[in-house]
Amino acid sequence: MNLPRGMKDFDFQNYAKIEYVRQRFIDTCYTFGFRLMEPSPIELLSTLEMKSGESIKNEIYFFKDKSCREIALRFDFTMGITRYVTSNKSMRLPIKTATFGGVWRYDEPQKNRYRFFHQWNIEVYGQPNMANDHEIIEFVINFFNNLGLYNVTVHISHKKLIESYINKIFNSNDPEIVTDLCRAIDKTQKQSKAKILQEYKNKGYGINKLQQILKFASICGTPIEIEQNFQVQDLESWNELKKLFYLLHDDLNIDNIRINFGIVRGLDYYSGIIFEAFENSSNIALLGGGRYDMLLKAFGRTDLAAIGVAGGIERMITLLDKQNKLNLNLRSRILIVSVNNEIRKNALILASRLRKDQIPVDVSEPKSFKKQLDRFVDYKFMIIIAPKEFSSGFVIVKNKSNNEYKVSLSEISTHLKIILSDK
Repeated sequence: MNLPRGMKDFDFQNYAKIEYVRQRFIDTCYTFGFRLMEPSPIELLSTLEMKSGESIKNEIYFFKDKSCREIALRFDFTMGITRYVTSNKSMRLPIKTATFGGVWRYDEPQKNRYRFFHQWNIEVYGQPNMANDHEIIEFVINFFNNLGLYNVTVHISHKKLIESYINKIFNSNDPEIVTDLCRAIDKTQKQSKAKILQEYKNKGYGINKLQQILKFASICGTPIEIEQNFQVQDLESWNELKKLFYLLHDDLNIDNIRINFGIVRGLDYYSGIIFEAFENSSNIALLGGGRYDMLLKAFGRTDLAAIGVAGGIERMITLLDKQNKLNLNLRSRILIVSVNNEIRKNALILASRLRKDQIPVDVSEPKSFKKQLDRFVDYKFMIIIAPKEFSSGFVIVKNKSNNEYKVSLSEISTHLKIILSDK
């Protein structure tokens, strides 16, 4: 039997890797005070269209239910959480939410890219202030550190600054020009300058102005580096962006951060600070986020502002695998084996006792002793129950270095907790 196109099963190893990321995400959320929730996996189609218009239908799963209501599977968490927060006016501000789970998108399937995948997400709802902006980015850096994920840089920009520069070059406040040129800037992350110029040459913008826009999109560095090579002081929100950079870099000692004018997110969605994180050697985008106050206004809440960030779990796992950060084959579990089947009952009794003490153990199947030992490859420690030692009140503990030693049954729980905590 085949799965629908673009779907996959997540086997034991896949799920163990997802769980590895999830646990570190939860730990980071606890540190920063983000509370976990999960919005409904099914929304009214009209709710999801509030973010991207009717064109979103081309990118999502939507259908009519048995009552002929148009509904859709969630494609991210922001829409559902925003719907929930904006409809609950009694919630105390700021509201700091976190979510970890699956989403659906009707994209063209590619290698390691499926139509159902996992995301993590955090959002802050409240009054607009830079404290929320830097906390979101600081969370990202801490999350990477908790994962052991390095060689990553966070690139920040500001939507109003980009719009200000486009209006300056074209001496216009036409929102259609801004949107179209933002698309050109966004393309610079994946396409060559020549290809973009070729695409836009017949739109009447003029080659010189287009080249100025693309040059602007290539600017990346520290505030000092940018100000030495480009006139940005008179652009809207430059001082705000610069202040955020120095708060993160100088005050919080975050070195892997850059200002990048080529970052453009959510053309009609984001309204302030925007950012993405990239793996340095491959330039793979790991997450994206920013301030999206306009969305809350669409939900009827002019008294709230919001900033959030989301990242794909599978993409993070690919990078963790590449950096050899996921060693899941040797989990901190213990295998209990018995020398013969006559004494196996004692293995089952010991396992039950250890599990009550929250010690993770498995009991080997009733096979030959040699075949039981073959399973040790998946464990860090092994307890051997042998007739002579067990009758004297001892078991044999073996580690991955093949060192064996006896431990009394009265002390085995305490001993195992110690050696597991050391590993």
